Amino acid sequence: MGYPSPTESVVLLLWMVVSGGLFWRRFGPVVRVIREARREPGFTLHPIGPRIGTFIWEVMLQAKVIKDRPLPGLAHAFVFWGFLAFAPVTLNHLAEGFGFSVIPRETLMGQAYFAFVGLFAVLVAVSIAGLFVRRFFVRPIWLGKVSRESGVIAGLIFLLMITYLAEFLLADGSPAAKVNWWIHTLALLVFLPLIPHTKHLHLILSPAAIFAKRPGFSEIPPLTGDEDLGLVSGKDVTDIDALQAFSCVECGRCTEQCPAFNTGKVLNPKKVILGVRDYLRIPGVASELPMVGTYISEEALFQCTTCGGCEEVCPVGIQHLPFMIGLRRGRVNTGLWKDSHGTKLFLNMERNGNSLGFPAGERQKFIEKNDMPIYDGSQEYCLWLGCMGAYDPQGREIVLALVKVLRHLGITFGVLKREKCNGDPARRLGNDLLFQQLAEGNIEQLQAAKVTKLLSICPHCVRTIGTDWREAGAVFEIEHHTELLARFADRLPQTIGPKEKVVYHDPCYLGRYRNVYDEPRDVLKLSKEVLEPGRTREKSFCCGAGGGMMFLGEEKGERVNVNRARELAESGADTIAAACPFCQTMFRDALSQVTDRPIQLLDVVQITAAGLGS
Repeated sequence: MGYPSPTESVVLLLWMVVSGGLFWRRFGPVVRVIREARREPGFTLHPIGPRIGTFIWEVMLQAKVIKDRPLPGLAHAFVFWGFLAFAPVTLNHLAEGFGFSVIPRETLMGQAYFAFVGLFAVLVAVSIAGLFVRRFFVRPIWLGKVSRESGVIAGLIFLLMITYLAEFLLADGSPAAKVNWWIHTLALLVFLPLIPHTKHLHLILSPAAIFAKRPGFSEIPPLTGDEDLGLVSGKDVTDIDALQAFSCVECGRCTEQCPAFNTGKVLNPKKVILGVRDYLRIPGVASELPMVGTYISEEALFQCTTCGGCEEVCPVGIQHLPFMIGLRRGRVNTGLWKDSHGTKLFLNMERNGNSLGFPAGERQKFIEKNDMPIYDGSQEYCLWLGCMGAYDPQGREIVLALVKVLRHLGITFGVLKREKCNGDPARRLGNDLLFQQLAEGNIEQLQAAKVTKLLSICPHCVRTIGTDWREAGAVFEIEHHTELLARFADRLPQTIGPKEKVVYHDPCYLGRYRNVYDEPRDVLKLSKEVLEPGRTREKSFCCGAGGGMMFLGEEKGERVNVNRARELAESGADTIAAACPFCQTMFRDALSQVTDRPIQLLDVVQITAAGLGS
């Protein structure tokens, strides 16, 4: 640009003050909301090593952004990396407006760095143009309505890149170079105050949100006392909640993955997070306005299957399930949720100790009829039957197949004399009191029996007992039966020669929640050729049963189980292999609606047991 005049330096300083002031006018209240929100219970940054690793992987390397949508993901990554590369150049650019440099242009290192940033300018310009076309012309449905602000931001970023590249072509000190410098400067100073007004606020907040997010997957924060009833109003929002809500990039990846949204329901997880964000913009974070009904639909909340697909794909660290369940808690624990199916479910669990509503004596009859030993402390495992394994006819068949395999392997086991539902449906639907009562009763039974290791056919039981019960101070070692079978694969029957084709469905609570993907497949491959459906592993589509939804009325749109059963049937396999009794029940109900072809529906352990003979 050449040496600036004193007038130009004063004008630049005034513009910078105005730009910074406008930026803080919008960003300051966001910071205040986060700071004034109540502290996250039990929050700590330790151990810090995993947080640093996640930060490097998800923020610096943009791995999660690229993984799920490679082309637009790379475009976003280049824009992010371009911002990092441009930071020193931008400081130098503004410093030159006052007559000094941060990066001396005459040095070899300075020239090399400016050329390096020039390469990024090309990549960013191409990327932002591609993203503009995608948002404003291709317009995938999950991105939502077109935002004019996004178009303005994209235009400013493109202008910044073009004016930077123009510097290489214009003679230093020429009138054209000075005009170009001022265009670049004004674009910078207009861009800054727009950030807090748009989704681009994530540029500032999402690195912090990723670094500070709760450990584990879909962890439900514990309630902190009698006054804590969940997310009822602004006073219940924690600083982590607020940070995550303001970090939303509105990319719609959660919407794209959501089984409720994909089957025509009201729920859109992105809108739930944005609803929280809009609510927090109401003056005063301790607002007494109810969260649900102000910006968030109760109907949408109780369509969530808690599959975790939204949280799995979010690139900015938002943990959707604590929001969903926290908001459900706020409705259920205050008595505001009125649903006949939910009321019946809770009564069944209170009166009969199981979600299916059967008399407890039916479990005892099943145990006695099949000569199952009672756990006495001498056996290796306590076999947790669960509601489905104890009362559902198909669930009982899975249990008996597992018993057959355990006896073949010489693994000793026993069952509890008395066992109630672990509380999973109550927990996911937000009924903390019922969950606590069921958990404490079961924990007492297990501790009295001196149980150390448990085995279960149900991923929901595994998750609830292994993770959620820790709130009550109980730590039990529990594993899913496919994990055990995989460890003993060398002692299980194998098929030599051509194998029958089966398609395997990943249960949400076994896959995303427990990261168990290979073990069931390894067991199946001993005797079958395993096919994969279109949506598989981390992208597996929910069966529709989780989050208590198996027991509620699914009234709008296509049923989730029908959508998934159709996909499994279209694989061409003659057998669908499941690893969750809830999934098996949901698909059994749906298969007749999607195909006339006879298809077997079996659990992994049923397929294994069949190879053992009679």
